[in-house]
Amino acid sequence: MLNWKEYRSQLFGRIGEIAKVAPETIKGYQTLSAAGKSTNYLDAKQRELIALAVAVTLRCDGCIVVHTTEAKKLGATKEEIAEALGVAISVNAGAALVYSARVMDAAEAVAS
Repeated sequence: MLNWKEYRSQLFGRIGEIAKVAPETIKGYQTLSAAGKSTNYLDAKQRELIALAVAVTLRCDGCIVVHTTEAKKLGATKEEIAEALGVAISVNAGAALVYSARVMDAAEAVAS
């Protein structure tokens, strides 16, 4: 498994390098990232738990370490994190089922 603390530090270092050469890109990302916070329909911990489920779906290690750190800072429990991950697992399984139906449709369409 990864050394998550070291990886997070290295990741932020590399992102800092990007910020030096492309500051508007990072500024745009930060604006987009902050946009969801402005409505406050969800609290910060809920947003982080959703971000964790999405991070798993996208297979993004950087997202995992950043959003796990933030979720824990906001008081997310192991059980809450596991439940959010259960949603990600379910959605991914559902997506595989939907695409399996598409394969069956394609198989009928190309049958000779």
